[in-house]
Amino acid sequence: MDAGRWGRVPLATLIHYNLPAVGVGFMFYMVTLYLMKFSTDVLLIPPAAMGVIFAMSRLLDAVTDPLAGYLSDSTSLRAGRRRPWMLGAIPFICIAYYMMWNPDASLSANGKLVWMAVAVMLFYTAMTAFNVPHTSLGAELTNSYHERSRIFGFRHAAWSLGALVALVAMHRLILSSEPRTVAFQVSVMALAATAGLILWLYAAIREREEYQGRGERNALVAFGDVFRNPHAFLLLLAYGIENVGAALVGVLTPYIAEYIVGTPELTVFYILAYLIPSTFSVPLWLPVSRRLGKKTLWIGALFTSGFGFGAMFFVGEGSVALYAALAVVCGLAAGAGAVVAPSIQADIIDYDEYLTGKRKEGTYFATWNFIFKSATGVTLMLTGFVLSLSGFVPNAEQTETAKLALISLYTLFPLLCYSLGALLFTRFAFTEEAHAKIRASLDERKTGRYDK
Repeated sequence: MDAGRWGRVPLATLIHYNLPAVGVGFMFYMVTLYLMKFSTDVLLIPPAAMGVIFAMSRLLDAVTDPLAGYLSDSTSLRAGRRRPWMLGAIPFICIAYYMMWNPDASLSANGKLVWMAVAVMLFYTAMTAFNVPHTSLGAELTNSYHERSRIFGFRHAAWSLGALVALVAMHRLILSSEPRTVAFQVSVMALAATAGLILWLYAAIREREEYQGRGERNALVAFGDVFRNPHAFLLLLAYGIENVGAALVGVLTPYIAEYIVGTPELTVFYILAYLIPSTFSVPLWLPVSRRLGKKTLWIGALFTSGFGFGAMFFVGEGSVALYAALAVVCGLAAGAGAVVAPSIQADIIDYDEYLTGKRKEGTYFATWNFIFKSATGVTLMLTGFVLSLSGFVPNAEQTETAKLALISLYTLFPLLCYSLGALLFTRFAFTEEAHAKIRASLDERKTGRYDK
């Protein structure tokens, strides 16, 4: 990894860095899109109980995410401060993923609940140990304002490629008469492939020596700096609100396909209508971001997503074409947001260095990772309780009350979240010009021409 801080990151480095995102994307999509439905319809676990399990995992994240960020920033080993954590996460990711999809068939109802609680919490903790250092390493590959969009655009494409493969697995699960057998086969292949891809990154990428020992040693000061950074605080608000809406859409899509549109066999088709434009529009959004600016592009993407999901309120039984067309619109918007959002996050870390003289990628990305997972957890909990209170009965025709609850939660709530996130982000002021001034000051400090 010899990319200049202002130069173009070599294609080989982008590939090596992003390969693990394929496996991790597969795992996350399977959990987000189908674990709830697998648990309620196959394992026969009450939806409210699964909602509580996901909420418990978020409480654990309140400890593990900050800890992973702080420890990653503070690590100083010959292998670097990021890769050792990714390597150490491998066995825990594999064990947790296997457990989630393969609970012992002889377990009692309470036994299944305990099993799933342990599996889910271990999975998210292990993923934190991988994801926080991984995204932090991506921000460290370059200091270039627009090159960061390319790095994280590739990461989104790799993540989405894993999601596309997950859809094939999910389709097999939906149509199979032996879903537990298919779940075993899929989980074993997934954990083996993901472990291999993480090992590949560890062997192929080298970390920058100049970032060693640059983290903040006091954890309270480190995370206090995140919330004292006005640009970061605003971004956290917008990002959190957006992800609540986005997570809700992911969780409920299988339910909408089966119980609202009446075409469960087309579940994968609807998700593909979203994922394919999201994945393959990345090369389009990179030049658009340069022309319009990251802020403008992300605001436009948020409003477009809100419109697209809000319009799905009018989807009903047999509305295949309308549902698919709106999924394409939302997928295009999601691709734009996935390119620029993490790139903006990386820019804000430069502003923190300007203020504090430290490099705290781990601390910042741990905070954003917690926001992302909290949105998913809150959404899963909310989904579980809404399904239970509305009279949802798995594998049966739903009442009008249950259908109204499903479609409202799927469309109107995301519309509110995306729109509010976009309005908040209009106040964001850290533009390309502001970043260029900060980078110039930081470079002058390094050469001794600037004395703070």
